[in-house]
Amino acid sequence: MKRFLFAFLMAWMPGGWVSLAGGFDQSHSRYARVLQATVNAGRVDYAALKASPGELDAYLEEIATVPRSEFDQWSRPDQLALLLNLYNAETLRLIRDRYPLKSIRSIGVLPGAAWRQLVVRFGGQIATLDFLENQVIRPNYREPDIHFALVCAARGCPPLRSEPYLGSRLSEQLADQRRQFLGMTDKNRFDARENTLWLSPIFRWYESDFLAAKPSLAEFVLSDWPAESRPELAAAVKPRVRFTEYDWSLNDRPAAARDVTGGK
Repeated sequence: MKRFLFAFLMAWMPGGWVSLAGGFDQSHSRYARVLQATVNAGRVDYAALKASPGELDAYLEEIATVPRSEFDQWSRPDQLALLLNLYNAETLRLIRDRYPLKSIRSIGVLPGAAWRQLVVRFGGQIATLDFLENQVIRPNYREPDIHFALVCAARGCPPLRSEPYLGSRLSEQLADQRRQFLGMTDKNRFDARENTLWLSPIFRWYESDFLAAKPSLAEFVLSDWPAESRPELAAAVKPRVRFTEYDWSLNDRPAAARDVTGGK
């Protein structure tokens, strides 16, 4: 496995892969069709995804054939949009291929085994979801809002959008994800009486990324905090930060919800 990961890392260093003919569909249209058909309010119809696997597989095959020389010529937003979509789409396929299951943590024997599966194919290389996030996306793009976009198939994650990330709209989409996530009171809330800011564990796991943008977690979330409690948070003096419980159960759509909407 180390040999594969080393090869993937080397592919991101100066140099490049041999350029291939053609161009990648920056509208991510195949992935858009997958998301529109299976995702609603952040929940995924994995049963439908398993019943019709072709479109997702074809999209990931498209990404796998993008040469580094072509990728390097894209704008930074186009690059990041592809990598975010790649992470989320590979996670969908990882779950789909093992569905039904209760949690992504049910995959494998050792803790975190799902993130160490060699499933990510890009530029002729293969790597893990963990490597894609922590060795490619985070250090190369240094964008804290990615943590509101990467979805690990758990209900504790930010909601999966029913549209792909697009370079042309990436800033707008990430801002919307940030607002949505901060508005989820089961994950993030402010207790004015206790002067305690409760945040998702995501803010603990990736605290260094958020603090690279703002001096404190409270300051990072303030501008997009829900309007009804924003004045209280703004007036708080050094609020204590505590972390809510992370829900690792699968972000699956209940069968009843699929029945009501006719499978959509």
